[in-house]
Amino acid sequence: MLLRAFDDAVMPLRCVFCGARTREPEKHVCAGCDADLPRIQSPPPPASSPFEAEIAPLAYEFPVDAAIKALKFQRKLFYAPAFAEVLCEACALLPNNIDAVVPVPLHWRRRWFRGFNQAHEIAKPVAKKLGVPILGNVRRKRSTPFQSGLSARERTKNLRSAFAVRGELSCEHVLIVDDVMTTGTTVRQLARVVKKAGANKVSVLAIARSG
Repeated sequence: MLLRAFDDAVMPLRCVFCGARTREPEKHVCAGCDADLPRIQSPPPPASSPFEAEIAPLAYEFPVDAAIKALKFQRKLFYAPAFAEVLCEACALLPNNIDAVVPVPLHWRRRWFRGFNQAHEIAKPVAKKLGVPILGNVRRKRSTPFQSGLSARERTKNLRSAFAVRGELSCEHVLIVDDVMTTGTTVRQLARVVKKAGANKVSVLAIARSG
């Protein structure tokens, strides 16, 4: 027992994927699992995109998909700092004039039921890394069904008028943070609202891209 307590004190973190001790004391993913993560390239957004940058460093496949589901639906909050590490590394790919972060908001009922907003949990270290605030006046005013399983048209209809901003935004370039990008409908709808409230530019950063 004393040996285990000493071991925990010296190297307290275990890899969230394999359970092995992480050799770097502040890392939540070991070097082996980090090398095996399904990393993907994020091409520049097309001219029609509302985003200055659209970064998703991982593919939504095993073990990333299982870990994100466990975070969201099974309250496995230890995955949040691990994914935040990945996002903080990906910040090097973002424009350097971002001055605010907006996690994709949950409706208050869903947040109350879940107990947290996974986008907010992964956005906090990102905002700290960038040295910018998280905006607290962006909300989801309408409870919407889950987007999974819906067509692109249904996703757009589902999210119409779902987001709102209290007051105006004085920031120049907002970074939207989410867990998964599929069709991009959620972040595009949120970007429209953020720009209408006063932001000039919007970029998006997500853990993974699906499809």
